[in-house]
Amino acid sequence: MLSIDLKDKVAIVTGVSGGIGAGVAKVLAQAGCHVAGCARSKSESADVQSFCNSVESHGKKAYYQSVDVTCKEQVTSFVEAVAREFGKIDIVVSNAGVNVFKGVEECTEEDWTYNHELNLASHWRLAKAAKTYLEKSASGVFIVMTSNHAYSSIPGCFPYNVTKTALTGLVRAMAIEWGPKVRVLGLAPGFVDTPGNDKWFASFPNPAEERQRTIDLHPAGKLGTIEEVGAWCAFLASDFSAFATGLTYLLDGGRSALMQDK
Repeated sequence: MLSIDLKDKVAIVTGVSGGIGAGVAKVLAQAGCHVAGCARSKSESADVQSFCNSVESHGKKAYYQSVDVTCKEQVTSFVEAVAREFGKIDIVVSNAGVNVFKGVEECTEEDWTYNHELNLASHWRLAKAAKTYLEKSASGVFIVMTSNHAYSSIPGCFPYNVTKTALTGLVRAMAIEWGPKVRVLGLAPGFVDTPGNDKWFASFPNPAEERQRTIDLHPAGKLGTIEEVGAWCAFLASDFSAFATGLTYLLDGGRSALMQDK
C-alpha cells in the first residue's frame, strides 16, 4: 500500500493553537515530521500544550514559540530559531490568519491595513524568511493556506476575500521565481468544522438547524475536518506531488460547483 512518508522532515506550521493549524500539525507528525509551531498563545497555555502533545504522541519533536506573524522581526527570529533547533527546514505551512469580515462600505482604513498585514503580507514575509533554508532542503515546500473565498464569496466578507484572492497570485509568483529548488502551493479550504465555527452556529436561534442547512449546501454531504486539510498538506509536501507547483487547490466539498438559487 502506498503511504505518505515524511520521516524526519522538519515542518513549520503557523497558527497551531487551534483549528486548521492544529490539524495540520497533527497529520504532519503522523506522516513523520518534527513540527515547529507558532501562534500568539503563550507557551504554557492549554492549546499550546495540546499542540505539543499531539506531535509528541507520534514520537516526533515539537517546538513552539509565541509569534505575532504581522511582525517581521518576530517571524524572522522564529524561523532562525527553528533552523537552530532542528538543523534544517523542509516544509512550511503558512496558515495563520483570521476572518476580517466587513461590508465594502463599512470597512475602515484600519480594518483594511490589519487584514492586509495578517492575511497577505505575513505569508510573504514568512516565505522570504524561510527561503534560504527551504532551498537547502532536498525537497523544500512552501504551502500557503488561503480560502474558498479566493474563488467565490458572499456579502459581508470584505476585505478578507480580497487578500485570499491575492494569495493565489503570491503562490504563482513564488513558484515561478523560486523553482525548481522550492515548490510553492496554495490550499483553499471551504467550510471546515472547527470550534470557531461551532460558536458561529451557536449564534443562531436553532444551531442544529443552521448546521444542517450549511451541510446541505455541500454536495459532499458534510463539512470539512481539520485532519482532511492536514492530509492535503502532507500530500502536497510529499514526493507524490513533486510535479505540482504554482497552483492553489480548492477543497470545498463541492460547494463552488453547486449553483445556489436561494
